[in-house]
Amino acid sequence: MSEITKAWTFTRGGYPNALHRSELPINTAPLKPTELRVRTKAASINPVDVQLMSYPIIPLLPSFIVPTHKGIGEDFSGVVESAGAQSGFKAGDEVFGIVPYIPTGTLQEALRIDTKTSVVALKPADWSWEQAAALPLVWLTAQTTIAHVEHYVKNGRVAILGGTSSCGMYAVYLAKARGWTVVASCSGANAEFVRSMGASEIIDYTSTNVSEKVRQFAPDAIIDFVGGTECLGLAKRYVTVVGDKTDRLSPGGRYIYLWNPQMLLRALSGRIGLGPSYTCINLEFNKSFLEKVLSLPRDKIIIDSVFEFDQVKEALDKLNAGRKKGKIVIKVDL
Repeated sequence: MSEITKAWTFTRGGYPNALHRSELPINTAPLKPTELRVRTKAASINPVDVQLMSYPIIPLLPSFIVPTHKGIGEDFSGVVESAGAQSGFKAGDEVFGIVPYIPTGTLQEALRIDTKTSVVALKPADWSWEQAAALPLVWLTAQTTIAHVEHYVKNGRVAILGGTSSCGMYAVYLAKARGWTVVASCSGANAEFVRSMGASEIIDYTSTNVSEKVRQFAPDAIIDFVGGTECLGLAKRYVTVVGDKTDRLSPGGRYIYLWNPQMLLRALSGRIGLGPSYTCINLEFNKSFLEKVLSLPRDKIIIDSVFEFDQVKEALDKLNAGRKKGKIVIKVDL
């Protein structure tokens, strides 16, 4: 293995100025017992990749906390080149999974992965590298949202806002697999696709009052992949991954509580019984969640487009524009 890996990284200045194609030194120190060296075959990108580039705090962190050139990407597929004795894998294994957001990054030729802090599984032989790299983050996010509402679904009725989002489509699929009745919001043009993923009813947000339709449906729980506040209070349980925000460049997840006191108050009020239950979540790095994706039919692995390694800027531009259905995947094997 070369001691240099080609990679895409980010520094300062926000997207797109922070984006760089780089060459990084490979850590050639002996592997820890739980670590893997993986030759990357494919990686996929997510909105969080653009959001982190524009996150004002990260560029200010000193280099001893995060490197100057920070990695991009969380999802990956590849071949194990060497493995620690307690990693659960061996050289030659074809694997896929997800690594922490920072500092690793998966848009690089060679990965050093700690199986204690990442989630890795064997790739099914009949999946392509691109299919395997498309799934981990969105599937784990969907699984996490389902886990956070299932205790509240007493009548089997769930509303999912953003049924064509990369996470929303799998939340629809998982909810249907549990036997729940699902209403999902999407554009009329995508209605048949969302029905094919498991939705019983569609709310066309381009022509319909979404909150009124959700109210009429009377769900036990709402899962929100869109953002905003229009459907708050319409179910006993509300789970969101994006919070109140509706712009693409702001980060989502529970860290929003730090600068949105209304969301924090809403969550605390629900916890002590003074309002509906509300939470803004981050995905769980849960290996059992990822292993459940192994039973997903191949025709449900939805890829919007595949880009070459030198086209990452174009891929991120498409991601940021929001005009996609399914994941955007990057070929990394150079």
